[in-house]
Amino acid sequence: MTSHPIRDQINDHLLTPKNSAVVVIDYQPTQVNSIASMDRQLLVDNIVRVARIAKTYRLPVVLSTVNVKPGINKPTIPQLKQVLSDEVELDRTQINAWEDEEFLQAVESTGRKKLIMCALWTEACLTFPALDAIRDSYDVYPVTDAVGGTSLEAHQRALERLANAGAKSTTWVQLICELQRDWNRVDTVKDFKDILFGSTSPLRKTEQTAPMVFH
Repeated sequence: MTSHPIRDQINDHLLTPKNSAVVVIDYQPTQVNSIASMDRQLLVDNIVRVARIAKTYRLPVVLSTVNVKPGINKPTIPQLKQVLSDEVELDRTQINAWEDEEFLQAVESTGRKKLIMCALWTEACLTFPALDAIRDSYDVYPVTDAVGGTSLEAHQRALERLANAGAKSTTWVQLICELQRDWNRVDTVKDFKDILFGSTSPLRKTEQTAPMVFH
């Protein structure tokens, strides 16, 4: 079997390593500890996976925190910062990161119009900049299993609001499969398998107990 040549990765309607960037907002201890919409350890594991995906496919990353400089909050959680150790944390005071000049400049400087967005909380620090980005003609992809809200209701209603505005929800598994897409892209196959089926992956147990099924 022969694959088609790799499509134009800049103009592809799907996510590619050349047309997308990752935005990570407010994965700080206070915010993580307030999440009630999903298991907090799973949330941390999943945002770390998103960060590893970004590094594997060399996606630009915009990393933001809130109220660290005034001493109110602590920086990005260590598990995530370890993966994003070469990324500058852009601290701000606004709940809506899109209203911060330095943040907005960082997003624009990526040159990418598809934004893979993760933030805490879903109902505030994800929703507000995502709505603004959509208004400014960006395609926004919330990673729904790597974000969380102060309640399941708040999380779900926020995702509904984003979907109604045109956001395109994804998950970390769908994200990595969309970026890889072809086993002939051999440079990233090893990391792809490690992120999906490594010792810390929830898919490892699935792989051991039952055939993998993609829906």
